[in-house]
Amino acid sequence: MDDLIPGLPSDIALECLIRIPFDRFSSARSVCRSWRTELGSPASTASATPPAKPKPSLPSSRPSPKPIQSGPAHKYSTPAYRISLLQPDSATWTSLPPIPDLPLGLPLFCQLAFAGSGLVLLGGWDPASWAVSNAVFVYDFVESTWRRGTPMPGPKRSFFACSASVDPSVVYVAGGHDEDKNALKSALAYDVARDEWTQLADMAVERDECRGVFARGRFHVIGGYGTETQGRFGKSAESFDVATWKWGPVEEDKVSDGTCARTCVAGEDGRMYMCVDGHVAVEDGVTWRVVAELPERARVGQALLTWKGGLMVVASGAQFVYTLEKGGTWRCVEAPHDFSGHVQAVCCLVI
Repeated sequence: MDDLIPGLPSDIALECLIRIPFDRFSSARSVCRSWRTELGSPASTASATPPAKPKPSLPSSRPSPKPIQSGPAHKYSTPAYRISLLQPDSATWTSLPPIPDLPLGLPLFCQLAFAGSGLVLLGGWDPASWAVSNAVFVYDFVESTWRRGTPMPGPKRSFFACSASVDPSVVYVAGGHDEDKNALKSALAYDVARDEWTQLADMAVERDECRGVFARGRFHVIGGYGTETQGRFGKSAESFDVATWKWGPVEEDKVSDGTCARTCVAGEDGRMYMCVDGHVAVEDGVTWRVVAELPERARVGQALLTWKGGLMVVASGAQFVYTLEKGGTWRCVEAPHDFSGHVQAVCCLVI
């Protein structure tokens, strides 16, 4: 193989390549055959970033300035959503190109998951008609393009749990409710590279508005409620073991009764973290222990992420993003006006 950069050792040349901005991958791959091979490999695009290099980033859905004024939602002036990315270390904000098949912006209440070298967008409601969608779109950071994936099979579902494994790149979906508001037990797995869906065994209980977290080789589905207990969140959870391809027993006291687990995330230490009563708490055995008090401006409608081994919280309205520093202090990254607005979904990606 030709040298990646003539005159430089391969390890130093690779250090240069992995610092190419994500929106320049497509152009960089056309430089030469060796660059195309290296930038197209999963090792370099998805996980080759060395520990000393800051890890990007925060994809989130934010409204554009032009609201939608048609369909049943017209009287509510529904905003048109897009996907924005934040590199917290440099406070750099960028946007992904719009999805060609979605001229009115992203579906409302859609889900995001990062798998391999792609950002996967699933489901949601059509912003004009509020019809439930089972569509799947994948943004390939290597090719810098969107593609339409195979739609989610089964009933069209809303407010489902969703999370992705790293290796192999599989997105897991469970629960939610169908178009008749019936809570679901069913679960699915989407192989991003093969563009194939697999039906999983059902969960033990119905779970609408549940939270999906992937950790320790398992897809954890936390909280939610059943059809007959609509809006009254339960405290149990269950997890799907990808090695045995089976659901484990129901954990009855995973969260407090009545708690919405929408902010629950898995840390790099394998433990669960969640925003509770103005604080960030960590799962400590069978209880939750407070690790930090939330900033005053991040106590309503927040979204929680793990990032660079730590935590990040997005404040309601996305005016401010906070990263938890060593010693328990929060560092604030203020969003420019063009990138502020309500956040529908968030996830962390490493390129």
